[in-house]
Amino acid sequence: MPQGHQHEPAAAAANKSNKKDPPLIQCADLILPWLTPLELANISSTCKALSQISKSITLQRTLDASRFLENHLIPFLNPNNQHLYAYFLYTPSQLLPSQSPLRQPWGSQLDRDSLGRHHGGSACKLNESWEVLRGSDSELATPRRVMGESGKGVCGCDCEGCEEGGTGWEFWGLEEMGIMTECGPGCGCGLECSNRLTQRGVLVKLKIVRDGKKGWGLFADQMICQGQFICEYAGELLTTEEARRRQQIYDELASNGQFSSALLVVREHLPSGKACLRINIDATRTGNVARFINHSCDGGNLTTVLVRHTGSLLPRLCFFASRNIKEGEELTFSYGEIRVRSKGLQCFCGSSCCFGTLPSEHT
Repeated sequence: MPQGHQHEPAAAAANKSNKKDPPLIQCADLILPWLTPLELANISSTCKALSQISKSITLQRTLDASRFLENHLIPFLNPNNQHLYAYFLYTPSQLLPSQSPLRQPWGSQLDRDSLGRHHGGSACKLNESWEVLRGSDSELATPRRVMGESGKGVCGCDCEGCEEGGTGWEFWGLEEMGIMTECGPGCGCGLECSNRLTQRGVLVKLKIVRDGKKGWGLFADQMICQGQFICEYAGELLTTEEARRRQQIYDELASNGQFSSALLVVREHLPSGKACLRINIDATRTGNVARFINHSCDGGNLTTVLVRHTGSLLPRLCFFASRNIKEGEELTFSYGEIRVRSKGLQCFCGSSCCFGTLPSEHT
């Protein structure tokens, strides 16, 4: 019998089998990645085929919290219980609530293809990811280069250190700096500019580990040197009125001990001590890996820096290493020193100067 005829019965059987599958099974890989963990668990109990697809999606979610929007995979590790990952919507940068998606696919076939490219040594480029997220606004995230007569890209700004092919700045003594300025939408240079250090996404290897007392925490998955950029605190930018409304809801949900918010209020102060700018960033529902950074009463090993950009009104809150950080060490910073609640949430930082409760103040 000719070789081609040997394969015809198998192909016919496969086609026949596919025709018997319900429409939901046939397109399950497109639908299920949009579901929450609870929805995924409920639908996986309906049949064996959906259960297998759900397990595959869950595995993909544990392998990378960032949906392949960062330069490295950022996995979830939980040796304590069956809570395999934390569910939230991912954004690599700040966004308005109106820009925040209602749902986001996570664990699809596209993610599995991206996983293969990561292991093959071809990591996703953040500017390409931003272009997908921002659509027509992508020029703000990836500024064009101004072309010179030679045809090579040249900087369209006169900022210091904005040479093509730069390796970036070294930030030492950041605890005394607090504020820095980078190139932004008002400049003609691109992400390769050395004055855009914090705009290239997460460049260090990180992992998210579950602790029995503190919950999820962000850990270094490599040696990190003092002054090295870690990540920004990304989330929804809120008005003060909306921040206060949400915080009231979060406090009510947290009263039973089953909820933890990630609403961060940043106040920039004048020399007189008065606040001149207030930024409310809520990463509770939509954010990045910075939402997993826990508090430490001793100040932790990270320092916060407000980063301003040319042509941009609002600064971004970024984290840098305040000292050398060992591989496997948890990344922490101080949430503040004010404690207005007599019965605040218990602190499990474990430092020698632990106050016993987490910082709290009026939103």
